[in-house]
Amino acid sequence: MARISGVAREEASPEARRVFERQEQFYGAVLHNHAVLARRPAIFRGFRAMWDGLEEDALLPARLRDLLNLKVATLIGCGL
Repeated sequence: MARISGVAREEASPEARRVFERQEQFYGAVLHNHAVLARRPAIFRGFRAMWDGLEEDALLPARLRDLLNLKVATLIGCGL
């Protein structure tokens, strides 16, 4: 159980809501770390800017990154 609860969709900024919607389409749920960071909009924007930059300049194709993430999650015992 998480010690810090995430922000509810209704309380999130419009930018966070757009991110939440994309995550629900892609993963089936909002990622908890994003919901927690959305409590602080400026920190959330910085966090997303970092990940957006990493995705933009990625050396691996998106599909291969997804497969690697899935494999690592399986190896460390994270369920889907």
